[in-house]
Order: sequence, then C-alpha cells, then structure tokens
Amino acid sequence: MRVLILGGSGFVGKHLSDALRSRGDEVSIASLRDPQAASRAAEGCDAIVNLAGEPLGQRWNAQVKRKILESRSLLPAAFLDGLARSVERPKVYVSASAVGYYGTSDTTTFTEASPPGNDFLAQVCTEWERSAQRARDLGMRAACIRTGLALGREGALPRLLPIFKAGTGGKVGSGRQWHSWIHVDDLIGIYLTALDGIDGALNATSPNPVTNEEFTQTLAGVLHRPAALPVPAFALRLALGEGATVLLEGQRVLPERTQREGFSFKFEQLKEAFADLL
Repeated sequence: MRVLILGGSGFVGKHLSDALRSRGDEVSIASLRDPQAASRAAEGCDAIVNLAGEPLGQRWNAQVKRKILESRSLLPAAFLDGLARSVERPKVYVSASAVGYYGTSDTTTFTEASPPGNDFLAQVCTEWERSAQRARDLGMRAACIRTGLALGREGALPRLLPIFKAGTGGKVGSGRQWHSWIHVDDLIGIYLTALDGIDGALNATSPNPVTNEEFTQTLAGVLHRPAALPVPAFALRLALGEGATVLLEGQRVLPERTQREGFSFKFEQLKEAFADLL
C-alpha cells in the first residue's frame, strides 16, 4: 500500500511511518500548509492519513483558536478540493480526531455512539470530522480516529517526567477530571486497523480511563516518588488562558466500537503502559 501522511513529522506520524514501513508499505510525507501541493503529492497513493493540526498546548487567544479550527477544517477541505481534480485518487482517507468531540464531563461515559458536545474543542472536532466526510463524496472510504491522551517516549509524557522524578508532581486542579489515555503502540494499531478496512469513527482510548488524580498517583508510583504537590487551577489558567481547559476538564471515553470491530489492546491498564514506557 502507498500511504501519504499529512503532518507526518510529529510524534504519532513518526510511529505510524515506522509501523507502515515495517510491514512493507510505502510512505510519503506532506504538509497541509500548502493544500494544493499536498493534493498533488497524493496522486497515485492508495491511502491518506491526515494527522495535521495546530498544536493545542499553547496559550489560547482569538488568533490561536482560529488557527486551531482552520487547520482542522479549512485546510483539509482545500486539500480534498484539490484531490477532486486528480485523475487517480486514493481509496482510503483516515483522519485524526480527538475525544474532545464529546465535550467534557466528570460523570458521563461516552462511546462512539455519543453525540458531540458544544464547547470549543467539540466544535473543532465536529468540523474536523465533517471535513473528513467530504472524502466520501470523492468515492473514498473515510475513518476518524478520536484519540485520547497518547502516551509514548515522546509527546506529553517526557515533559512530566522531570517534575515527577523530582518528587514535585501532583494532581492538576480538582484531580477528578478524566484522562482517556492510550499507549502509542495501541494508537498506531488502531490507525492500521482503520487503514485496512474500517470506516466511521473509532475511539482510540484504553478500555480503562482514569481520573487525573489516579493518573498522577500511578505515574509517581511507577517512579517510586511521592505526588503530593498539586497544581492549582488558577496557575494553569494564568499560563494557558482558555487552553487550560484541556488539562482541567476531561471525558470518560470507552472504545466500544473499536473493540467490537475486533481490535485487541496490548496495554489496557495504565500501570502496564507506564512500566513499558519508563
């Protein structure tokens, strides 16, 4: 299979590229900063994986929020418009999405059948997936991978390790917010499953989400360090503005359809995932 990865230079893209090449697929990388050039690069490919998007981990203002939304809606739409003019189009389009699709809640459990929320991130994810559905109009099979907190030796986890190794880690805010997490190996496995024959939405989260307090206590336990210094919510809001909601609010998401389609997780428990990665 010839696969073009949009935004393939990041954490997930590098792992996906390695996994595809290891099984004999051909991989190329393109940027969505130039959608027309990316659509030309897609000619002759069998499948597209879109991982591109403005980073969420920054202080939000009106301009940043606009970039976050447009990078996941207008740029993919422009790419697909360019692809519509191609003679030889791919057959498969797999787009990243996120569990932010469901909105936030401390009490509700979400599955792929749950409706979207109504906050900013839910709006972003809804538009993200709406742009992916345009691939169906071009005769492509389309899948959306609603990803939770991806854990790997790159990404968010290495930024936490110095704090927790020093014994200065702790829960964030109330600690009651849910983290629907996933080991990067399982995340890549879900992408491969979608590429090979699934359409629609798949939740890329472990079957065992945890609260923030459980997450921090488990990480500290694996490192044999205390986790007694909480991060107050106001401090995050000062640093990240509205973007602090990514850390202070969460959702309990289960991969119901993902498992029903036959996907088997290698890392179902958080302690197992940390032990493997650390």
